[in-house]
Amino acid sequence: MKVNPDDRRDNVNKIQQHINDTLDNIHKANDMIEITDDEKTKQDLKAKNERREEALNSFRNEIRDEALDKEKGYK
Repeated sequence: MKVNPDDRRDNVNKIQQHINDTLDNIHKANDMIEITDDEKTKQDLKAKNERREEALNSFRNEIRDEALDKEKGYK
């Protein structure tokens, strides 16, 4: 069985796309919070957005690490 080499050249782009998608989901959830009258739905969406904000922090740390590794040639 042949193992595929670790190809990290596009990791920064992939992580950036995850950030963009997460921000889009936060905005959509905020829009839903504004228009819904259901308190449980509002609370659920607010909780999801809190987890999304935590994920964004992790993505940002990861993208910084990947960018530094890319500059160093992934050594």
